[in-house]
Amino acid sequence: MKALEGEVITSALYANGIKVFGHHPRDGAPQGIFCVNGQCSQCMVLVEGVTVKGCMIEVREGMKVESCEGVPGLPYRDGLPAFSSIDTVETEILVIGGGPAGINAAIELGTLGIETLLVDDKSELGGKLTLQTHPFFGSREDCYAGIRGIDIAQIMTAELSKLDSVEAITGTTAVGAFHDGKVGMYGPDGYFLVEPKVVLVACGARERGLAFPGCDLPGVYGAGAFQTLLNRDLIVPAERLFIVGGGNVGLIAGYHAIQAGIKVVGLVEALSKCGGYKVHADKLTRLGVPIYTSHTVVSAEGDGKLERITTAAIDESFKPVEGTSRTFAVDTLLIAVGLSPIDELYYKLTEFGLECYTCGDSAEIAEASAAIFSGKITGRKIARALGRDVEIPGDWESKQKVLMSKPGAVVDWNPASGEGKAYPVIRCVEEIPCNPCVDSCPKCSIIIPGDPIMGLPEFSGECTGCLKCVAACPALAITLVRPDAGESDGTSVVVIPYELESSSLVKGVEVRTVDFDGNTVGTGKIVRVNKAPGDEKRMLVSIEVPSKEAIDVSALLELEAEEGDMGGGIADSISDDTIVCRCERITAGEIRGEIRSGVLDMNILKATIRTGMGACGGKTCTELILRLYREEGIDLDDVTLPTERPFIAEVPLSAFAGIKGGEGK
Repeated sequence: MKALEGEVITSALYANGIKVFGHHPRDGAPQGIFCVNGQCSQCMVLVEGVTVKGCMIEVREGMKVESCEGVPGLPYRDGLPAFSSIDTVETEILVIGGGPAGINAAIELGTLGIETLLVDDKSELGGKLTLQTHPFFGSREDCYAGIRGIDIAQIMTAELSKLDSVEAITGTTAVGAFHDGKVGMYGPDGYFLVEPKVVLVACGARERGLAFPGCDLPGVYGAGAFQTLLNRDLIVPAERLFIVGGGNVGLIAGYHAIQAGIKVVGLVEALSKCGGYKVHADKLTRLGVPIYTSHTVVSAEGDGKLERITTAAIDESFKPVEGTSRTFAVDTLLIAVGLSPIDELYYKLTEFGLECYTCGDSAEIAEASAAIFSGKITGRKIARALGRDVEIPGDWESKQKVLMSKPGAVVDWNPASGEGKAYPVIRCVEEIPCNPCVDSCPKCSIIIPGDPIMGLPEFSGECTGCLKCVAACPALAITLVRPDAGESDGTSVVVIPYELESSSLVKGVEVRTVDFDGNTVGTGKIVRVNKAPGDEKRMLVSIEVPSKEAIDVSALLELEAEEGDMGGGIADSISDDTIVCRCERITAGEIRGEIRSGVLDMNILKATIRTGMGACGGKTCTELILRLYREEGIDLDDVTLPTERPFIAEVPLSAFAGIKGGEGK
């Protein structure tokens, strides 16, 4: 097979049309991706006879990759290999995680000349920023608002590289914390130990799973995994896609899918409203994607791969409602039901008495803009603890809290009637931390009364028609109206922001227009298509429409909604045959049997039915097992969680034993 240099194995296989990587030895079930972040074990393959997670290993020319069919046999060895000692690296500060929080903490420390070692398990720094192709929200002055995540990653990485006191090591995983204050690392050069004075854990978050019949089929995976394939590795992994979860991750993934030409059939959210920013949901609605609130996915089906899913409405107790199920034909289902902090190392190091800090999503799940401030603040706190005289600006923590805020109140949209040759129409109706439109206006005609970040922007004053606000708005929520500027009487020109494939949008083409809520307004004729000033990835499309419709036109309709087929009966709880522990293929019924027999210690579950014994170490099933305990009426305070022990990620015995090179694998 052909692959691109720097691709990981799973991406190379996907690009070659292979989405099933093997079959589980317990029941022969097909195995595909789930997290593409090294947290689960769905992508296990054999490389030169060694079992690895395909999403973490880069391809190389001549690499032999095989399916894990059954349990690999151990190689025969005649005699013992040569062992060697394990190296120990000393450093003042160890930062684990090279995402926005870890990088900014390291920048603060490095600027003060403090010796800092930053390690990250990916081949490049930036964390989830490397997956985010959309412009960020927040404050332009404080956290790169209006700049795309992939570009923010490059800006911060370049700033970090200028600091002589910071060493960054990529492709290296922190795999264990020990009672002597050392941290085990495994990377391209093998296994080694780091002995720091202070540790900062900034490992980010992992995606939560969701248990339902068929949840383990290839084609059912995390929204973050999808963004990795699509945005980082530039692979289109789906044709027809459905999303479960209406937080920002799910909403943004849906928009990214449409940008790639993928049909987004729909999105379900269990709550009565989406938890993500309304402007993200509005983008999907305006493009024709139906969003079903108070709904969930109840099953997935297919012959060795996902082929269809069934959804249903749920009541106030989150139980499916009979007679509401619908079935949709899809090849991909994205799970976007929240994130959990990756904080195992933090708690273990704290238990061992090492001075340890945490920031970013490892401390509290929030937006990347908040993680930036979290890293900056924590970096300076560490410097203070080391005796450095450094100031933490008084407004930093308050800004961080604002950036971590949940969406505020939603108000009725009452657009100000515009006057003059041009005026912007601003469709922000929910309080979220964002203000790039204010900074973009050369006439200072866009203001935010009250809170300068969380307030709602208003237009009042003169508009030059420069279109900078239309180009700057991360939410695509601003259009520009040029009254009576059409070629025909009674027509105006509306300029809308556009980020999809635009080759078919040429002068004279007739298009369908939609309003703020995705309802059809009418039709319009394209007048021109230009690149947005300051953002070559965004186009500005000028459309001639009837003047009476101009203020309502918000976007172009892209998709036709599908209603799906009426489904059959539905269960009101996780069925006994649903897979809960993916690594060991343990079902809900097996776990329920142990719970009903009186097992309240998850370490006993591990010993008896092997939950948490697989390559993920319980990272993807623990929360799902706790849900089963709740369903059985057991107070979670009475449940003993699994004990965390090294190693929290895979280390070949050969590396741990100090065997150099490939010998001893």
